[in-house]
Amino acid sequence: MPNDGAPHDARMDVEALLTEHLPGLRAYVRLKAGLLTHAREGESDVVQSTCRAVLEQAEQFRHQGEGRFRRWLYTTALRKILDKHDFHTAARRDARRETGGDPAEILAVYHHVCTPSRVASAHEQLDRIESAFAALDDDHREVVLLSRIMGLSRAEVADAMGRSEASVRGLLHRALTRLSRDLQD
Repeated sequence: MPNDGAPHDARMDVEALLTEHLPGLRAYVRLKAGLLTHAREGESDVVQSTCRAVLEQAEQFRHQGEGRFRRWLYTTALRKILDKHDFHTAARRDARRETGGDPAEILAVYHHVCTPSRVASAHEQLDRIESAFAALDDDHREVVLLSRIMGLSRAEVADAMGRSEASVRGLLHRALTRLSRDLQD
């Protein structure tokens, strides 16, 4: 950013980045939260909590590229999801389901994962994609989240998963093939 002599407001930068990445964050939370947390905690609550935490840390933010921001954002979201899961598991609270966000925005992010062959309403498409995603094993879900939702490179995914890039490439191919097959049924 050019320095025009005016004080730099990191919070405005973070707010702009949050706005830009909000659909991806919503998609990540919906897919990563899992059935237990998702049934008890609306994705909007987790997204809002994540955004609030990121904004509270805005003054420490140093923009070092989109990838670094996304990792910070999704790591914060993952901590919130795990905290919510621990809270609900320990408290054994009644399940209540909330939904939030525009399904069309979330679908715009999911299109990187797969495209259903039939045209259906946005809610039906979300349900189908999320059900197919939930049916994947843990490694397949993780590789899709990291590569397609978070947008990490193969090298970054390999590092995060403790695998080789070739292994990640094969794992991702199998995961996307399974998603595609399940969505065709």
